[in-house]
Amino acid sequence: MSARRANLFVSLSLGAVLAGCAGAPGARSAADATAPVAFEHGLRPGVLRAGQAPPGWSLRERMAHYGVPGVAVAVLRGGQVVHAAGYGVREAGTNDRVDADTLFSVASVSKVATAGVALRLVAKGALDLDRDVNAYLTSWQVPPREGARPPKVTLRMLMSHTAGFGQHGFKDFQPGEALPTALQTLDGQPPAKHEPVRLLHPPGERFGYSGGGVTVEQVVLGDVSGRPLEALARAELFGPLGMRRSTFENPLSAARGNIAKAHDHHGRPRARPRGWEAFAELAASGLWTSARELGAYVAALLRSYRGEGGFLPRALAVDMMTEVSPGGYGLGPRLSGWGETRVFSHSGSNESYKAYIEGNLSSGDGLVVLTNGARGADLYDEIRNAIADAYRWPTRRALRAIAADQRDPLAARYAGPYELDAGIPQDWQRALNDSPPELRIAWQGGALTCAWGAQPEPLELVPIAPNRFVTTDRRALQFEFHRDGGPPGALTVTSEDARLFYRRKAPAPP
Repeated sequence: MSARRANLFVSLSLGAVLAGCAGAPGARSAADATAPVAFEHGLRPGVLRAGQAPPGWSLRERMAHYGVPGVAVAVLRGGQVVHAAGYGVREAGTNDRVDADTLFSVASVSKVATAGVALRLVAKGALDLDRDVNAYLTSWQVPPREGARPPKVTLRMLMSHTAGFGQHGFKDFQPGEALPTALQTLDGQPPAKHEPVRLLHPPGERFGYSGGGVTVEQVVLGDVSGRPLEALARAELFGPLGMRRSTFENPLSAARGNIAKAHDHHGRPRARPRGWEAFAELAASGLWTSARELGAYVAALLRSYRGEGGFLPRALAVDMMTEVSPGGYGLGPRLSGWGETRVFSHSGSNESYKAYIEGNLSSGDGLVVLTNGARGADLYDEIRNAIADAYRWPTRRALRAIAADQRDPLAARYAGPYELDAGIPQDWQRALNDSPPELRIAWQGGALTCAWGAQPEPLELVPIAPNRFVTTDRRALQFEFHRDGGPPGALTVTSEDARLFYRRKAPAPP
């Protein structure tokens, strides 16, 4: 690697460290008692424009705005759940109230629950994180890529999305549809709705978020234990933590009661007549749980990491909360931040349910947000901003833009096509899930925009420094343009600890 690229990487890394260490730690006080009321009336976006005051939206106002009938929340302080509550209704047009024990689909948050089950078996010596999983598999084997040597895929790779498998996610199943088995899922056989789950890249070479890889993990757990995931989770997770209502049962039986029903982007009930979809890929997206019980699991992970609880041995919990190169995930959760802002997190997104968990590894604080509407991700982002403000956490602080000069000649020079720099190693890139190979920056009407992959509309970029911009969507992607005395020749895009390096494309030859 050239000295120029190395210097660029060092400066970016140092900037990330300084940003993560900034700010005073949140202090517990009597204000904690009023924090639930404060967050219910303090929702806000992640980015505030120049001169914009925090809007102070109410939770109910934003639930109506996004068409999300029901929300459940749990808040943790010091590794304990201190607040758990429900808001709104389980089904639009009814008076069936959501409470802290209402069951929601949590989609890909299931992967973190599955990881806990797997690590309990590792702690007992039944599994080794770094052994070839083909040595454990009896009902299926990882097929090699065409023309490649037999692969060595490990449990550590599967849990951190570095095994090389495709199949990012899966489609939901509507009432009346047959569900595939785990093996049908892996081989893409009906009633599965996707192609076979196969290796796209050499194991360990790059990050690629893969629900397919987590399904391989599920089959490993079943073959080693001789039990289906539901029974294994009951023994290793739900039972030990008192999670009596949580389940991997799919389709979920109505007899369980107190279930949040599914709603579309307009807040209208869907998945009739039952009222909720089913999720055949259990380990990847099939968990049904409540805010109270999922909060108890987040708390158990935090206490294990801090050496204050016995769900996992501390050394194994630390391993779980350490990124596996070249990605930004540990053994299940995503990791981000530094020092007092060091957190693990995971989001979940099925068609009608959106969920989010987060735990601060330094303070033991954390949260759970569950929603039953297709636009719930935009809502839970505003909720976690409000909770961080109300409890005075050092994370999720509002990012304020600076005033833009509509005639800025420098910003106008940033416009142009950029392509992903293949010369930067994958473990430095830590690519985002939807990182496009090319970007087009445009200067339109005195503002910068970016055409981002398959996004239907260009992302608006607002300035936070003369050469730094941030998107106004919930991801708040940061764009830093690098200059060498002439026109900007490079661009870095960051989101939490993921980062992408782009080079300005050379003009096409005449």
